[in-house]
Amino acid sequence: MKILTASALASIQDSGRLGYRSMGVGRNGVMDNWALQAGNALMKNEVNEPAIEIALGELTIQFEESVSFCLTGALYEAYLDDKRIPCYWRINATAGQTLKLLRPLQGMYTYLCVHGGFDIEPVLQSVSTNLKAGFGGFEGRYLKADDSLTVKSESSLPVIGVARLAPTEVIRVIKSSEYDCFTESSKQAFETQPWKLQTSSNRMGYRLEGATALEFSKPVEMSSHGVDIGMIQVPPQGQPIVLMADGQTTGGYPKIATVIQADIGLMAQIRFGKACQFVVVSLEQALKEQQNRQHYIDQIKEYANEN
Repeated sequence: MKILTASALASIQDSGRLGYRSMGVGRNGVMDNWALQAGNALMKNEVNEPAIEIALGELTIQFEESVSFCLTGALYEAYLDDKRIPCYWRINATAGQTLKLLRPLQGMYTYLCVHGGFDIEPVLQSVSTNLKAGFGGFEGRYLKADDSLTVKSESSLPVIGVARLAPTEVIRVIKSSEYDCFTESSKQAFETQPWKLQTSSNRMGYRLEGATALEFSKPVEMSSHGVDIGMIQVPPQGQPIVLMADGQTTGGYPKIATVIQADIGLMAQIRFGKACQFVVVSLEQALKEQQNRQHYIDQIKEYANEN
């Protein structure tokens, strides 16, 4: 397939580059891993097959072979030639047809998954694009006009669709190691007030702003330590930063909480200027919700394999 136009931020991503954080190499990968897994399950792929992650703009692709594909994650206004197509449905395209994604109607990140996956050489056991270091994916960068991607196999699958996870602004978290370093009023504000996503946010971190800044009950001095996706750091000004897929491997800010694995994708889909609300849950509930997400993926796999 060939990229005709690309004003969107589009890159090749899989579930991420695991096992290299001790060397300073971040995870990268998709912002919404559950959306990637849902798309790959629908396409009868391994759940970690790479997809094109698309955000904030238009993308036009011309198919050079027969391809079965689907769009998951954010709901995009999308057309195959001149026909509007739905998200979370298998779509069959033939050579010469054009897919045009105009704009996200709900959410931030959409995933284009193809049956069989894309033929891309892995780097450090992943094909995810490390945009900062410039490796992985397609030449370590965002896709642009005239780029060509090879699909592993031509295909035409029965047309079926599945339900998407309901979007929500309620994001569940577990307490982090420095939770008790914050004042009681700050702990209350963390859970009760809305936190608006700032336009300075990106794949490295989501910067949030609330009416009441978070304060420490006593001075906190920390050495740099390992951090990971979902951790919520609080810099001195008291406005939280949620570490996302391209987040750094070490940090020195206190952490008030961590987004549970089940809700990181929901966090990723919050749009600029919109607000989320945090709710503290137990570790047991966090694990249960992750099992529920996995059950959702397993249901899609079962349905897809029957069709």
